[in-house]
Amino acid sequence: MITALQADTNMIFKQLFDSESSTYSYLLADEQTGEALVIDSVLDGSEELLSLLDQLGLRLAIAIDTHTHADHITGMGSLREKTGCITMMGHQSQAHCLSKTFTHGEQINLGSIQLEVIYSPGHTDDSYSFYLASEGMLFSGDTLLIGGTGRTDFQNGDPGIQYDSLHRRILTLPDNTLLYPGHDYKGQSNSTLGAEKISNPRLQMPDRQAYKELMNSLALPNPKLMDIAVSANQACGKLAT
Repeated sequence: MITALQADTNMIFKQLFDSESSTYSYLLADEQTGEALVIDSVLDGSEELLSLLDQLGLRLAIAIDTHTHADHITGMGSLREKTGCITMMGHQSQAHCLSKTFTHGEQINLGSIQLEVIYSPGHTDDSYSFYLASEGMLFSGDTLLIGGTGRTDFQNGDPGIQYDSLHRRILTLPDNTLLYPGHDYKGQSNSTLGAEKISNPRLQMPDRQAYKELMNSLALPNPKLMDIAVSANQACGKLAT
């Protein structure tokens, strides 16, 4: 599924959805230069993404993952092989196949597009979010979901650290910031930070300790692809042979 949403006339924006893992990927492109970047690509959706790029007359310049995914295999490596794009993750990532890494406070620039890099660990220790101030858009990965937050029980996750990421960094952005998460399981495509502050039950915890107790009480099954996805994603999507 591909959804086009209104954005500044100088930017092309598409939201793509992988139904198998309920993963959202995001394509952003500078209309004038024709250069594009993708956030959280899915290997199984690579051909669809390449076809979309061709239809729009765009060149993929950068592929970014918000963190090391456990529920799907990234398309970064495949996309780099086919387009020559740069692959990027946070410097905490264990992936050794990356073209470049980024850290908190840096900017990823592509023509008129300027993504602010926000380190937001807790779901994993290499989790990042990206804020596009010009459009008031936040790509939150699995740190903040619509009506929820990312689990914190594997890959060096930590509920207390996630609480800090949410309340000291993510929720300090303007309330009208549009939230675009890494996943959604109920057919919701976006929200706002203001709406989440009111309606998201995970954000109603009175303090850090209460949030930790809530997250530690969850008994969630491991993602079905976890045994192969993590190692594959540390190799930019290359399956072990």
